Amino acid sequence: MSLSEFALIDRFFAQRARQGPRRATLGIGDDCALIAPDPGESLAVSTDMLVEGRHFLPNVDPQALGHKTLAVNLSDLAAMGAKPRAFTLSLALETPREAWLEAFAEGLFALADRFDCELIGGDTTSGPLNLCVTIFGDVPAQAALRRDGARDGDDVWVSGTLGDARAGLGILRGEWPAERFDERERASLHHALERPEPRVALGLALRGLAHSALDVSDGLAGDLLHILERSRMRASIDVDAVPRSSAMSKLPIETQRQCTLAGGDDYELIFTAPRHVREAITDAGARVNVAVTRIGTISALRHATDEPSIAWHDASRSPLSLTLHGFDHFDAH
Repeated sequence: MSLSEFALIDRFFAQRARQGPRRATLGIGDDCALIAPDPGESLAVSTDMLVEGRHFLPNVDPQALGHKTLAVNLSDLAAMGAKPRAFTLSLALETPREAWLEAFAEGLFALADRFDCELIGGDTTSGPLNLCVTIFGDVPAQAALRRDGARDGDDVWVSGTLGDARAGLGILRGEWPAERFDERERASLHHALERPEPRVALGLALRGLAHSALDVSDGLAGDLLHILERSRMRASIDVDAVPRSSAMSKLPIETQRQCTLAGGDDYELIFTAPRHVREAITDAGARVNVAVTRIGTISALRHATDEPSIAWHDASRSPLSLTLHGFDHFDAH
């Protein structure tokens, strides 16, 4: 006997939500949820959609998918320096499969519990597998890490390592032999692809230090350009300074650069900050146990007609001509 919509919601999501944190004024069970930010805080809101075949493979582990579905939204809050509060979940399913739903919910709520983030509503319907989360967080308006805050002379920083998720996808697609990596490396790259770690603690630690921030979801090249376009600035980036894991060294240097600079799905933070807080930023990263690396500088546009851009160079300061494109959700390739 197949599950009805309301039985599905109650069994796999509403019951679990009632066991978790209760911070909403009114949660699951009515036409709308009711939430309010803490005194002196603004409500940060973000929405992300994950579509089968576009954002994840059809045979993905459902528990990992539950994790990633929420993680990519928590990452948006991290980039804003916001503390997670609550989220809604809407999903379309071809056929409700109880074992799949159980595993998906397990991955979702394990991460929600870690970040004290309450499920307060959503929707289900029949259709191709599609997952949509809207997430809410709290941040003082003046402390929000916006895209338009980069300033002349800022350093450009990035957290963690980049490119592992893209390298893991390359293994699954057969773009490079899996045998090139040892078992531990393959597991690490696969983990980076399917279970990204949202840098919420780092985002909170960067309040008052960073001028701007964004999470690396579509590739460093494309996401940094978003900051530059909103801030009307340009950047100079040392590609050899961009942090990468030891596993990445198993790939040709040009492939490494494509993965780290344009691969996407990293969900690390890229941010800009003034030179005089370098030590404070290093300390902030150490405090939350996240490596942070300085990879370049921000400078003002020379003329009013100039367009924001990125100049790439290597460790010897030799300029590099790179053709890089971030992930495009409407590109069929």
